[in-house]
Amino acid sequence: MADTNILVVDDENEIAELVEIYLVSDGYKVFKANNAQEGFSILNKEKVHLVLLDIMMPGMDGMDMCRKIRETNNIPIIMLSAKSTDLDKIMGLGIGADDYVAKPFNPLELTARVKSQLRRYTQLNPNSSARENEKNEIIIKGLVINKDNHKVIVYDEEIKLTPIEFDILYLLASNPGKVFSTDEIFERVWNEKVYEANNTVMVHIRRLRGKMKEDTRQNKIITTVWGVGYKIEK
Repeated sequence: MADTNILVVDDENEIAELVEIYLVSDGYKVFKANNAQEGFSILNKEKVHLVLLDIMMPGMDGMDMCRKIRETNNIPIIMLSAKSTDLDKIMGLGIGADDYVAKPFNPLELTARVKSQLRRYTQLNPNSSARENEKNEIIIKGLVINKDNHKVIVYDEEIKLTPIEFDILYLLASNPGKVFSTDEIFERVWNEKVYEANNTVMVHIRRLRGKMKEDTRQNKIITTVWGVGYKIEK
């Protein structure tokens, strides 16, 4: 973890310093920025593996910064916000964030979420040989998905996915014909139990379908089984 860099973008210095204390104690290197401009400056200079991003900031807010990061980068992004309604969470996840933590938060819970996102990201981006990559490639319908190099091709067009989006797609593609409920997808991908109904999975699948251009294609790859869940047929 000593070579794992985390960027904290938050205009509240006390919160940024508290987060830094806990992350450094876990062995991470932390870069701090008070606004989006400083954050992008660090992203351009340093190898950052995860971003903790506050939503309410002066100038460019966290939502816009998240959108901008997603144009070129698929590193995990965890949104931090005093807004905790379902709509706020849906908006954050809908623009490409991988997780959403409401303020005030338990620092230990936050570090656990950081570890979970980093584990998923590093598992999807290992340095593998071409032969190993071939063993972990799924070809189904117009979809080619490679677990080792995080490469996804949909009808001859490569698409860029976040780690969460990739995990959902890989779960469905590696179990062709099986219908997964939203709760099952959440528990398999996030490795957490579902304690209350939420729209997290549906938001990510909506974004995933958008990137796959499912709305303009007659032969869709991801099928909705109404009232049950989602599947990918052979």
